[in-house]
Parts: sequence; structure tokens; C-alpha cells
Amino acid sequence: MAVLDSLRPEKVFGYFEEITRIPHGSYNLDGIRDYLIAFAKKNDIDFTADEAGNIIYRKPAYPGYEDMPGIILQGHMDMVAVCDEGSGIDMKTAPLDIFIDGDLIGAHHTSLGGDDGIAVAMALAILSSDDIPHPPLEVIITANEETGMEGASGLDISNIKYRSLINLDSEDEGIFTVGCAGGARVSCFLESGASPSPDQKSLQISISGLTGGHSGQMIHLGRANAIKVMGEILKKASEVSDAAVTDIKGGNADNAIPSWCTVTLSVPAKDADSVIESVRLESDKQRKIYSETDPGFTAEIIPCDEISEALHLSISKASDFLKALPNGVIAMSKDIEGLVQTSLNLGIIDVKGGKLHAEFSVRSSIASERDELIDTLKKITGEFGGTNKVTGVYPGWKYAPESPLRDKMVRVFRDMYGYEPKVEAIHAGLECGFFMDKAPDIDAVSIGPDMQDIHSPLERLSISSTQRTYDYLLKVLADKG
Repeated sequence: MAVLDSLRPEKVFGYFEEITRIPHGSYNLDGIRDYLIAFAKKNDIDFTADEAGNIIYRKPAYPGYEDMPGIILQGHMDMVAVCDEGSGIDMKTAPLDIFIDGDLIGAHHTSLGGDDGIAVAMALAILSSDDIPHPPLEVIITANEETGMEGASGLDISNIKYRSLINLDSEDEGIFTVGCAGGARVSCFLESGASPSPDQKSLQISISGLTGGHSGQMIHLGRANAIKVMGEILKKASEVSDAAVTDIKGGNADNAIPSWCTVTLSVPAKDADSVIESVRLESDKQRKIYSETDPGFTAEIIPCDEISEALHLSISKASDFLKALPNGVIAMSKDIEGLVQTSLNLGIIDVKGGKLHAEFSVRSSIASERDELIDTLKKITGEFGGTNKVTGVYPGWKYAPESPLRDKMVRVFRDMYGYEPKVEAIHAGLECGFFMDKAPDIDAVSIGPDMQDIHSPLERLSISSTQRTYDYLLKVLADKG
């Protein structure tokens, strides 16, 4: 039975609920892509499915709007698929268990995918309707945005006719985004060492319940990074024992502040009690440090039945490496008050091919600072005998002093609501950067309804804000001014 069938606009929330039933985390997009293709065929809409995984729809103008300049509507089909640690949910196969809580839509124990499923739902509602006035439309639904914007990167812009772009991938109603940071993904690898010695005990340290969140929009809030906290805990343990890290896992996505981390240690039996005590003391210290930002902070250390053989890295080397890696805000903008200019997020740690693997999302509105931060990560990793891999480099989007689309959208908003929207740049990547990089004459604005704690199991989508944002979008499309 549909959960959202009482909500209006019916088509928007109907399509959104259908999308939540299809697993569509990044790189797991066959189901959602098939759904989007089937939608086009069912509604007799011209479309292209390109080699980069994108879907491009084309819809002729509403009668009387044939001479209006065409508009691009754009969102992405993938979501950051994260769940509560220990929930047992396989987000590659399980539909989302959505619920309504007052004005909010959420999903039990998982992220919701309002980012960016609601954009796709709005676009499908417009495409499938014959009573909405609009100019000629191109609707671009890109693939794998959350993992480096591969879809936008691979889009052939020569196949796109129009030059006014409304991106629907923002999360604050009444805020028009007109610039964004560029970035990259950086992976750091450390080689494993020797095998564990005899007479060892295996201990597992777990950190969970941290707040997490989007590493661009929330990096300045001072929330705990579970992997960095684990580095502090391991450092204290290294002072009482020559233990080894034999396994480590933490975080779900490079662009999400990690809310959990688990480490398995191989400890000389004589040191086990000392390690347990040091871990408990440092965990209590870290819990107090983050008591306001991360009230759900939980840490424990328990014996394990078997010693893991995934990795063997001295605890001193592992902790020194984690402590040496930079994380968080590096520089604030001198031009826009309150805007983070450069940052990085240590989002994932695990073991790959017997090597310690740490993955970062690096962001900056200044390309040279982004590149300098990448070089810093390379230098630090090299000092520990490791290697790096840089992928998913994406361009920023520079603020345009003149923007007819922005002027029109501000005017329509002011006429509807009686006040000015906020126009700003953000410290997060948007696909607009790729569009502008490929075609500098594109005029772009990004909007969206209110969402909370995206990229986390606390993600929520406002129902009333979605309704207003959709109504506003229709007004913009209908406006001939």
C-alpha cells in the first residue's frame, strides 16, 4: 500500500515513492535506469540513453510557448545509500521503508534519497502532464553524481540544444545556488606488514552513533569524523602495547562524514587489559569533546573469537597515519562570508587487496587550492611508504555577474512570496560545474526543497516545501517575461 498517496501534488509524490522502491545507490543503477526508460516509452516521450548512463528526455513546448527559449531541467538518478550500523539492510537489493512524520518524509534506518529522487520525481511529473505550460524542454537525469559526477562528466553537450539550466539538486527552499566548489576523490594506500605473532588476543573496537552528514554542506559544523576519532583512540592504545591492526572498516561514502568505524586488533595477551583500559579512557574523552555535535556517540571494545588476517599493520603506524591525515575545513572564503573555500573529508577506510585504504573527498572553489591539498595527501601517504590514486576530478562553477535566468527566477519568486530569495555559492559540488565547463554560455541556477541531514539515515524531506518548490518551478516555466 502506498505511503504517500494522500500527498499533493499526487504525481510528484507518486513518482517519488516509486523511486524509493527501486534500489539506486551509486553504481547500482540498472533498476532505476530501466524504470526511467520504461517511463519514456509508456508516455511516448522522446529520449536518449547515452553511454555514460544518463537519460535525456525531450518534450515540445506547450501550445503558445513554441517561440520561448528552451529550458533544461536537470537532476541525478543515484543516491548515497547508507544505513544504520547493525541494521542488516542490504541497500543493493532492499527497497526503502519510508514513513511520514508530520511535515517530513524519512526512511527507517536508511538514507531517503530525497537527494536527488525528488528532482527526478518533479521532472517526471512535468514530462507526463499535458496541462502544464512550458517552453521546449530537455530533461537530463545523470548517473553516478554522488561518486564523482561521472554522468555529467561523460555527457556529450553537443546533443543538448538549450542554454538555460535549472538544476534541481539543492536542499534549501528559497536559496538559489549560483556557484559551487570543484573537487576530487583521493585514495590513499598503505602496505600490510608481517603476520601476527603467537600468543595474541583479538580485540574489536567499535565507534557508532555519530551524526555524520554531507561533507560539503556540513563540514564546518564540527561534527565528529569516526575514522579520525578512531585514530585518536588507536594512538592511546599504541602507548601501552605493540599491537597490530588486523582489520579496519569505517564510513559509507567519501562525501559523507563517517558516523561509524570498527577496528580489529591483535594484542599480546599480557597487554590486553591495558589496551582495553586505554581505549575506554580515550573513548570517554572523545565522547565529551563531541557531546554537543554527536550526542549519540557510542564506543565499545570487546574480545573476538579469531584473529583477522585481512591486514597486519602496527598500531603505531596506523594511528600516526590517521592522525597525520588532514580533515575538515582548511580555508574559508575571503569574498563570501561564512562560505567554506577549501576542505576535505576522510569518508571511507577499509582493507583492499591486503592494503589499508583511506578515501577522501577534496573540495575547493579555487582549483589551485584543491590541487595543493591533493599534493599534501600524496606527500603524507608517501612519507608512510604508501601510494595514492586520484579520480573523479570535477570543475567548480564560477558566479556569473549577469544571468537572465537568475533575474527571471528571482522576479518570479518575489512576485509569488513577497520577499527576495537568497542567492549564494556553496561548498559542495554540483553538476552545473561540468555543464559550464563544457558550454560556458550556459546560464544556470540550482534550487530544491528543504531537506535535512542528507547522505545519512537521518535524512528528511519536507512535504510542504516540496509542494511549494514544485509550484514555483511551474510558475517559472509558465512565465513569458
